[in-house]
Amino acid sequence: MTVPESTYRVQLRPEFTFADAAGIAGYLRDLGIGALYASPVLDAAPGSTHGYDVVDPTRARPALGGEEARRELSALLKELGLGLVVDIVPNHMSVEVPKANRWWWDVLKHGRDSGYASFFDIDWERGPILLPVLGDDDAVAELAVDGDELVYYDHRFPIAPGTGTGTPQEVHERQHYRLIGWRRGNAELTYRRFFDITTLAAVRVEDPKVFAETHGEVLRWVADGDVTGLRVDHPDGLADPGGYFRRLRENAPGAWIVAEKILHPGEPLPQSWPVDGTTGYDALREIAGVFVDPAGEPDFTALANELGVKTGYHRVEAEARRLVTDRILVAEVRRIAAQLPYVDPELARQAVAETMIAFPVYRSYLPEGAAHWAAAIDGARRARPDLAEPLAMLDAVMRKNPESELATRLQQTSGMVVAKGTEDTTFYRYTRFAALNEVGGNPDRFGLGVEEFHRLAAEREAGYPAAMTTLTTHDTKRSEDTRARMAVLAEVPGEFARAVRRWTARRGIDEPSLNLLAWQTLVSTWPIEPARLRDYLDKAAKEAKLRTSWTDHDEAFEADVAAWPEDVVNDAELAGDIDGFVRRIEGPGYANSLGQKLVQLTAPGVPDVYQGTELWDFSLVDPDNRRPVDYAARREILARVLDGELPEIDASGAAKLLVVHNALRLRREHPALFRGYRPLRAEGPAAAHCLAYTRSAGLAVAVT
Repeated sequence: MTVPESTYRVQLRPEFTFADAAGIAGYLRDLGIGALYASPVLDAAPGSTHGYDVVDPTRARPALGGEEARRELSALLKELGLGLVVDIVPNHMSVEVPKANRWWWDVLKHGRDSGYASFFDIDWERGPILLPVLGDDDAVAELAVDGDELVYYDHRFPIAPGTGTGTPQEVHERQHYRLIGWRRGNAELTYRRFFDITTLAAVRVEDPKVFAETHGEVLRWVADGDVTGLRVDHPDGLADPGGYFRRLRENAPGAWIVAEKILHPGEPLPQSWPVDGTTGYDALREIAGVFVDPAGEPDFTALANELGVKTGYHRVEAEARRLVTDRILVAEVRRIAAQLPYVDPELARQAVAETMIAFPVYRSYLPEGAAHWAAAIDGARRARPDLAEPLAMLDAVMRKNPESELATRLQQTSGMVVAKGTEDTTFYRYTRFAALNEVGGNPDRFGLGVEEFHRLAAEREAGYPAAMTTLTTHDTKRSEDTRARMAVLAEVPGEFARAVRRWTARRGIDEPSLNLLAWQTLVSTWPIEPARLRDYLDKAAKEAKLRTSWTDHDEAFEADVAAWPEDVVNDAELAGDIDGFVRRIEGPGYANSLGQKLVQLTAPGVPDVYQGTELWDFSLVDPDNRRPVDYAARREILARVLDGELPEIDASGAAKLLVVHNALRLRREHPALFRGYRPLRAEGPAAAHCLAYTRSAGLAVAVT
């Protein structure tokens, strides 16, 4: 098996192609990287900036240079001694532009008779496929026959062969789909999707034929030695994740395989999965958490309460998840409830919803993880004792036949409820201390003790030494350096609270949770361009779904939020006060950044460096974290480091690149040093501020 000593994540897009990745390969080798780790490279929706919206899994994406450029990149990486890890997306495909996805296009034209009808998870028993693309709920598509197409408002959809005659309404009735208002999608959709995104239709890779068609090209690259590792996106959405990984391992026995599995604190990776570990959100939680001072918790809780921010985490989370089950994933919940026999449909829906709201983890994998399922049922019973009978029925069906359609769909959907309810809603509502609000994190636990860190690191070395570790990804809510500076606030909570009171009195945002999040974000990214902060706050406000949302806008509130960054920056007195505060925490923030990076690069696991983060990177949630990287500047700094320069710890970030380079080079040149794990315990008055360990007899790491 080819396990890289480290990886470097690059976000490929039409503006950064296979050729551009080849252009930085030599730099990555000199930096000390073991493998280039690429975002999805299969053909994606037109103009896609991320590649997770695959339209054709049988070819390398032409917009990235196509097959020839892919081969050239692979050959260069081999020549340089670097591996290639590719991100794959088995759960869904893009159907936003129907003609771009020939499989989906064929299904729209031929319905159940299509050779690809079984490729997508469509509820055919409910009639024609419902496509929520019209502008409003009352919209009626205007019909006109034009050649072999039925022309609607946007000319996107086909007609089935043999239906192009007769009146427009007669043609419409013979179609295999219906266009409906986009608002009806959440409640009436007839195909499974990725979370709440109706333009990403779920794929049935549990079918061996579908697996072969969707994975054949990538597996050919693995067999040819062009690809040495696979990162698997969102396995929780699959019908049978364990079965999927077993089939993947059988077809790629020598590949390094890591799963984007979000583990709750204390949750193990399913033992039946033949993977090398997770993509590292658990490690992120542990490494970032040990740099947070738990002594700051009371002051942050008091400040949040004073400002009107809710501090009962589990209540906020339950409210957010209920919003998802009752308003966003209504169609999915109803489809599950319909599988519960002899129960009133509405009571069945409520029982299913309450169970998913109470899930302690993203999903269970029955019969593995039975304790998590039991905890969900118990939580639902406590919340709704009036649903005891339907919950008992649900529990019995799930346990008796964990491979039933009901069990499969409930487990697929629970992860969607948790992700949308917790990551994408709660984390923007529960803003007491945003450094903890990270994918895989638990904002209710204020930091991580040194002894717990040692225990978890030793467990990773013993169980999954080849798991990926990370501090920043394309999905993190904020980059590692943003989070590191924010962590300093836990060490000066009183000073920060006084500052927030002053700043809020001068120019606050009229929504408490967003207001507190905005000040934390501002000081942790200062100086930040107002446009970047404006875009972030707009997204944060809509994800929170308190005063506005993506679908129901409060225009006046959104205008006030949009004006806030410029108002703050242009207020000389206010901006000066903020700048003075940031100057006091900037140095400790740099120290946190260097410390956590050193830990990530030397602790158990395979460390990933997200593009550009070898220097300071004060990014926010996507798309902010996908901004272009200045590799010319990084090459220049690396050249100076290779010449022996020992840079100062300053705003250039050169000191971080020095740490990254030295640690990566040591891993690559002396891999035997990075085996084993043994805690070292400090003594003295500052012992609690020291994290130290050995990997082998020849390598010791200490961070204070």
